[in-house]
Amino acid sequence: MKKLVYLAAGLLLSCAAYATTDQPFAQAMSVKYNVPKGLQMIKVITDYNDNVQVLTTQGFYRLSGNDLVRDLRFRPLAQKIPVDVTTQEGAGHLYYLYADKCLTNGYAGIPYINLPQGKYNRVAVDVSGRMLLSGPNVLAIASNGKLQELPALPEGVQRMEANGGNFFILTSKAVYILKGDRFVVLHPVQGATAMAFTGNDIVLGTSNGYYSINRNSGDSSLSLQTRVPVPVISDLLMSDGLLWAGTPQGAFLRTGADSYRYFASKRWLDQDAVKSMAATSNGDVYVLTATGLNKIAFTKQTLAEKTAYFERKIRERHIRYGFIANLHLNPHGDINSAEMADTDNDGLWSSFYLGSQAFKYAVTHDPTAKRYAWEAFEAFERILSINQLKGFPSRTFERKGYKNSDPERWRDSPDPEWEWKGHTSSDEYVAYIWITAVLNEMVAETPEEKQRVAAFIDKIMTHIIDHKYTMVDIDNKPTLWARWNPEYINWYPTTIGDRRLGSTTIVAGLQLAYQLTGKEKYKTEGYKLLNKYGYLKNIQIDYRNIKATPGYLHEGIDMGMGDWNHSDDEMAFLTYWVLYKYAFTDELKQQYKGAIRNHWEVEKPEKNAVWNLITMATAGDYDPEATTWWLQSFPMDLVNWKITNSHRKDITLLPANFRHQYTAVLLPLDEQPVHRHNANAFTLDGGHDGDSELAGDEYLLPYWMARYLKVLE
Repeated sequence: MKKLVYLAAGLLLSCAAYATTDQPFAQAMSVKYNVPKGLQMIKVITDYNDNVQVLTTQGFYRLSGNDLVRDLRFRPLAQKIPVDVTTQEGAGHLYYLYADKCLTNGYAGIPYINLPQGKYNRVAVDVSGRMLLSGPNVLAIASNGKLQELPALPEGVQRMEANGGNFFILTSKAVYILKGDRFVVLHPVQGATAMAFTGNDIVLGTSNGYYSINRNSGDSSLSLQTRVPVPVISDLLMSDGLLWAGTPQGAFLRTGADSYRYFASKRWLDQDAVKSMAATSNGDVYVLTATGLNKIAFTKQTLAEKTAYFERKIRERHIRYGFIANLHLNPHGDINSAEMADTDNDGLWSSFYLGSQAFKYAVTHDPTAKRYAWEAFEAFERILSINQLKGFPSRTFERKGYKNSDPERWRDSPDPEWEWKGHTSSDEYVAYIWITAVLNEMVAETPEEKQRVAAFIDKIMTHIIDHKYTMVDIDNKPTLWARWNPEYINWYPTTIGDRRLGSTTIVAGLQLAYQLTGKEKYKTEGYKLLNKYGYLKNIQIDYRNIKATPGYLHEGIDMGMGDWNHSDDEMAFLTYWVLYKYAFTDELKQQYKGAIRNHWEVEKPEKNAVWNLITMATAGDYDPEATTWWLQSFPMDLVNWKITNSHRKDITLLPANFRHQYTAVLLPLDEQPVHRHNANAFTLDGGHDGDSELAGDEYLLPYWMARYLKVLE
């Protein structure tokens, strides 16, 4: 007993060394506004009150709640259509340029000037109220109601800005500055498309990146930056001292000398081609496309607040008979159309949610978390009772006539109202031992509850032993992957991961069943596998030696031809919790530690929070920065939008490799395609255009594990 106390105390001390306080952080979020169909968007603009307006060819519009509506507030202007709008430098008053006049409603409406019909189509206003006007082959300054024409620029005007009391014009050939009564060349350009101002510099966007010049001398102050997400720049914006760029393939934000956040796909924008951008005083950025108005907001929240969002979301629309369900969306992306459906691995995916509620209950003693954990367990219990086989767990179940995934694998239940899905795999088995372990440790408090959990795993493990270490389906044949017998496991060479993984998962299950039931058969079988059949050596196979090993055919599948299997990583790490904590002896625990550490060292580049935390709780190794980064960058939007990153110029691609680690540095999770823990986090492109939505249990489990292990406070 003393030894156990000392071990627990040591774990708590090591966790305390990594403790992180849950401080508010800036969570990037997207808002898409309702826009009337058929509008031809031109420009988005914000005034000093942070009002958001959009100029269209059909009129002037403003943002009202979540809707873009026609701006009818000023009755004399309601039916007029501006040709341009701008805000005054410094003051932020909105100025309207019409075909025959330019005016503002600021300053009691005093500043205005009547203009020759149709002569001017652009306006900029400086801090003193002077209006710079341009049109085809014409320039003029309006001040105090008087119009002074200036010499025109032969190449035409692309952009005009008032900054620092000066007027600047960008053309296809140069940046000009107003000196006296004419514009003079400040800096010659080739292919510049946009400009923005920061301090003493002008940032210039091009079709191949951006650079900056000194606003006074025109000399280069920053060389051309081409390692950017998308080098073809159509718009530039400075917000809170940070540079934003709009491109034909989304928007990006410069966060450091060589680092960027990239906002593209329907996760962030209604379409990727950016026409215009504007910012509000709190740093939110509005992105206008040809068809929509979008906001990229940076909302201050804690991880606890983020957790509350996902917990509410799950209870509102993701619980199917106790299982976690992803949603089918039709129309795509429309959450209101959500339908819950079975998946390939209901048990495995649901085990993450059940686990999250078990850890939550251990931390908070919230009876609701306990209730949710037991509700999920009821689904696991029913996978045993709904079929006619003894101890065989169904993959999932559904009312008759509504099955979704793998229709050929469904069988009739003795209950005529239901069907169940067979072909249960090793993935599902790992879910069973995982949820049994965490329920036993954190949720089951009474003898009756303990017995309920033990009975569940006892039935499954008995079935496996009785069927020579396989799961046998209704056709009296072992399923494709639920096989752990020595003839199968040791047939694999040490360079194929299935040998190590299969040995790990079955030994963990036998240890667990022995501790929960006390039945000697589990201990006897466990030691037989560990010693007689070499499963202990298999568990300690070095993951660094796993490689492509073709020529090993299992039911027509070449088991050594594939790449690194990230589903195997998921199964392994969930199993490590069980393997280590339910080890037959302390000596085995020490040997398991080395095996877990070996796998974690290979997985570190993926920064997976669950793998980190399970390794922390078993082998003692931990990457606190990666865990915090993972939780903070986990996306709020879990719709499977089509995401593309392979075209980006700011990432360093690695040579082809067995693990398919495509880039030197992992992209933030909210820039990756949405995925579960069993996917390759380095995958650059993916998604299905918004036809489904994940639940968020992928986030909840590591959050509550971090709280339980006291590495997050």
